[in-house]
Amino acid sequence: MAVTIKDVAAAAGVSPSTVSRTCKDSPSISRDTKERVRRVMAQLGYEPNFEAEPVEAFSKTIGIILPSSQRDVYENAFHLEIIRGIGQFCNQRRYVNTVITGQDDAEILDAIQSMVANAQADGFILLYSKKDCPVAAYLRGEGLLHVIVGKAAQSANQTIYIDNDNALAGEEAADYLCELGHRRIAYFGVSNAMLFSAERRRGYQVSLLKHGITPREEDCVEVNTLNDAYEEPLKSLLTAPDRPTAMLVSDDILAVVLEQFCGKLGLRIPKDLSIVSFNNSLFSRITSPQLTTVDVNPYQLGMEAASQTINHIENPNLLATKIIVPHQLIPRESCCPPPEV
Repeated sequence: MAVTIKDVAAAAGVSPSTVSRTCKDSPSISRDTKERVRRVMAQLGYEPNFEAEPVEAFSKTIGIILPSSQRDVYENAFHLEIIRGIGQFCNQRRYVNTVITGQDDAEILDAIQSMVANAQADGFILLYSKKDCPVAAYLRGEGLLHVIVGKAAQSANQTIYIDNDNALAGEEAADYLCELGHRRIAYFGVSNAMLFSAERRRGYQVSLLKHGITPREEDCVEVNTLNDAYEEPLKSLLTAPDRPTAMLVSDDILAVVLEQFCGKLGLRIPKDLSIVSFNNSLFSRITSPQLTTVDVNPYQLGMEAASQTINHIENPNLLATKIIVPHQLIPRESCCPPPEV
């Protein structure tokens, strides 16, 4: 009897789809796996017949890499919306997607390396971008197909990424507060190592300068996680004699934290402090007052990320693509002119 693709797969310890992609020299298969499969093909005398090979439903897999976190990442609806967009597009194109995360970068890297060694992913979507990221460095160094949601921190010209114009979004959000009459505007965000927050802060600073306001380093409070000690710097800022009358916040979760903290200090939103945040998540709509926020369209970010990943899997010679998804400011009840205006 003739040797079949399933015989080769069983002997090589891989799936039939991996054998098929090896025959087509797919860049999604690691060099070691290709060599192992080709040795088995030679030993068994297997000759590929592309017309006879079955087309497997949901035979390709995309790994979705979440940020490392013990808790915070699972509570962020932003990531869930991106995954929803990825999942819907993958379903339409008959691709499987699997979520990868861990308590730290080392745990995530271990999971990715295991998937690569076993040829279990045709491409990856990295749902974040940060400075000196070992996960992005590994994907780049191994030449693995990956798409970043966010601006690439290194080798931007050779990296496929989907992003918002976060600097422009930060600038427009701060413009909105300046146009309401605020002159003392602070910034509360996640670590500057996360590029989206760094870009939003940069846009905020550009807006202040544009309106003749000198940015002050002491007006920026940044945290790595909600477990960090943010209460003392916030308290010092918000109880100072010349305290800010408005604050730009890098995401809705931090904005809810800020609202609750203001309640402890006896500050009223928006009468004593106006707040603009980002993401237009459920949190922004269930707070009281509801948050003015910038909708960055995470569902669309996910759809575009999946689309580009699949396009590059199926057309490996495409140049690295960069796509900017538009944003929109959603005015609600958390902003008003400052008391003196």
